[in-house]
Parts: sequence; structure tokens; C-alpha cells
Amino acid sequence: MTAGEFRSLALGFPETIESAHMNHPDFRVGGKIFATLGPDETWGMVKLTPAQQASFRRDKSGVFHPASGAWGRQGSTIVRLHDADQATVEQALIAAWRNTAPKRLVKEYDG
Repeated sequence: MTAGEFRSLALGFPETIESAHMNHPDFRVGGKIFATLGPDETWGMVKLTPAQQASFRRDKSGVFHPASGAWGRQGSTIVRLHDADQATVEQALIAAWRNTAPKRLVKEYDG
């Protein structure tokens, strides 16, 4: 997976915008970050719950690992883009977006 593909997937969710912090791109819904691209764009981050993080790590251990420190313990998960497949990253982004989006928006998205 490329950084461009990660960006396209992230921007495909309702009311998502691309912004930046700490000199690298992030993706926000309702003003809150649910995903980022690393400064060199070789990795991304998705904001999962700890249980979701454990599940993705169990299924794709070479692709997903916790971010460092407290962020990682709270579910922030690094995605090695080169080793990732689109379907798995899309599922992680869906989870991260749902975790972050306003409840009304999640209901609309789910139909």
C-alpha cells in the first residue's frame, strides 16, 4: 500500500478533511484526528481501541504495532504501509473513523 492509497481511503469517509500537525498529514472528522501519515509517508497511524489494536495485531502482526508510549497503550496503532494490503487497512480506517466520528454521522454512514 502507498501513502496515496492510504490518503484516498481516509478521505473517503463522510466529513473527513486532511489537515496537518507536527509537519505531517492527518485526517480528521468532527475536528478530531482518526488517522495520520508519518513524516516520511512510509507508515500511517490509526486510532483504534486497545481491543481493536490487539485484533489487528493478532491477524497481521507484521503490519500493525502499537505507537510508542501511552498513545500506543490507548490504541494508537502504527501501520507499515509497504507490508499492508488495502482491504485490511480499509477495515482499520473504518474502525478508527467510527471511533472518532460524531455518533449522528456514524449512524448516517451505517445507513
